[in-house]
Order: sequence, then structure tokens, then C-alpha cells
Amino acid sequence: MVFKRRDRRPLWKVIADFFWPKGGWARAFTYVKHRLHRLPDPPDRIARGIFAGVFTTFTPFYGLHFIVAGTLALIFRGNIPAALLGTFFGNPLTYVPIGVISLQTGHAILGRHTLAEDEISRSLGGKFLDAGEDLKNNVLAIFSDHEADWYGLHLFYDEVFLPYMVGGIVPGIVTALAAYYISLPVITAYQNRRKGVLRAKWTAIKEKKAQKENASIEADGRGKGD
Repeated sequence: MVFKRRDRRPLWKVIADFFWPKGGWARAFTYVKHRLHRLPDPPDRIARGIFAGVFTTFTPFYGLHFIVAGTLALIFRGNIPAALLGTFFGNPLTYVPIGVISLQTGHAILGRHTLAEDEISRSLGGKFLDAGEDLKNNVLAIFSDHEADWYGLHLFYDEVFLPYMVGGIVPGIVTALAAYYISLPVITAYQNRRKGVLRAKWTAIKEKKAQKENASIEADGRGKGD
């Protein structure tokens, strides 16, 4: 099958590669950068796609970032592949600071007390697991006599999801705008340089072809003269 790995990786390897890709994060970022540069679209559309992708990483829709980024790219008329690549701004190295900033900002906007570091860890980890456990049990309750309990989901929404969603808007927009204004001139310069290189190669090919044609005409002329 096309694009299917020949060597099946064990689960521990998949998890390890998620937190530390083969070749390190520097190589992963370099790959994403080159992919962005080579996208066949005007620089402003690619930059708008990057804006959508980076902004999405400040939302609490984990597992749906590709869908959210693609939707935002459509709304902003940005490049969708660029939006998907832009979501790599959120990774195991940045998710914790993004979560801390978003939660602290959200609780401040909602007029609540700012969270201590241990409370943030519990919010991002324990409450998420509690909500997932409640969701699973409530789904199973449909097919059994158990009573549904939405306390964990309510707690997760009130103390994590809502402040994360509200608090991620401002830092998300600021970071996404920074990514937009940084990437726009860089992509423009790269595409102009690439166009120049391709134009020079095309000119060299045309000149080489013209030289071959002239040489052929001269050879034909000498043959007729003989």
C-alpha cells in the first residue's frame, strides 16, 4: 500500500517518537519549514494558513486541531496544508506553556483566582482523565442499569475547558499574528528566489537548445556545401 510503513513500530516506539521524533525536534521543524516554503500558493494565503494553524494550538480541541485549523483556513481564505502544518507549533515541548498561559489568562478574564502550578497540572491531567472516565461510563450506562454521572465532565468544562477556551483567544491571536508577519516576508523572499532560480534554469535550457539547433544548421550547411 502506498505510504504504508514497511516496518511496523511497537507502541512504545510510537509514543517515544511523538515526544522526540527521529532526528530530534530541530529536524522536524526544519522539515515543516521546507514544506511551508514549497507550498504552491501566494505568500499571503500561506501566511493566513499559518495564522489559522498556530491560533488553533491555543484552543482546547485536542484531537481536532487539524479540523479546526482547516476550517479556520477556509474562513480566512488561507492555505489549508499550511494551516495543518502550522498546528505543529503545538507539540510536547510547547503544550504545557500554552496550557498554563491559556488557563491563567482565562481565569483572570472570568474573574477567578489564578491557579497555582499544582492546580494547573491537575487541570490539564487529572481532570481531563476524570472527564474521559465519566464520558466512557455514561456511554456504557446507556446499555446498562448504571446511573450516568456528569460531575467530572462538568468540573472539566467549568475549570479547564471554558477558561482554556476564553484565555487562549488573546495569546493565540498575538502568537498567530506574530507567525503571520514573520512568515509572510520569509515565504515571499523564498518564492522570489525560487522563481529566479527556475527562470535561470529555463533560460539556460533554452540557450542550450538554441546552440544545438544552430550547430545542427551549420552542420547541414557544411554538408550541402560539400
